[in-house]
Amino acid sequence: MLSAAAAERNKEPILAVLRENVNNGRPLQALEISSGTGQHVTHFAQALRNITWQPSEYDRQSLVSIEAYRGRYQLNNVMPAIHLDASLPYQYWGGIQPESLDLVVNINMIHISSMACTEGLFKGAGAVLKPRGLLLTYGPYAVNGQITPQSNVEFDYSLRQRNPEWGLRDISLLCSLAQRNGLYLEKIVDMPANNKCLLFRKESFV
Repeated sequence: MLSAAAAERNKEPILAVLRENVNNGRPLQALEISSGTGQHVTHFAQALRNITWQPSEYDRQSLVSIEAYRGRYQLNNVMPAIHLDASLPYQYWGGIQPESLDLVVNINMIHISSMACTEGLFKGAGAVLKPRGLLLTYGPYAVNGQITPQSNVEFDYSLRQRNPEWGLRDISLLCSLAQRNGLYLEKIVDMPANNKCLLFRKESFV
């Protein structure tokens, strides 16, 4: 069971956003893309019992940690973790069917992965979400070409030094990716530590 300090800090604030924006009155299906250690999915599943969660990860060591958390908490609304590469088409996402999900959650991945992963996230979410389904992303972002405060500027620089494909993405870029895939930005929620939750809603085509 791996433990990430950031996940421990942000799991409750993100849960509060989920509580406010996700229907708790009926059974829902959710996919977490890039579940990391498993701390988020087990925390959310304990609080939101009406949601069946599918954790996923690209990193093999993280998959082991997610399974350890599942074993510890014995939650019947968390499925076994699947290996998922967000840069690949949804057809490679472990058999998840088109328009089968109410919710896709993605926490702290966009800035520490290639643009192909971000593009794949929006393309895949556009396919697997039901009409009116929700994609929630969390992390630090640039806004209209600007990164604030200085700590986020320095964080962006350090990410790009580690890997030129990494770095804070601009919300306007994510909005254009969303629109291309039948989603629109419904809400921005300011979060602690200069992060944001972005809530993208899938269009309901009549």
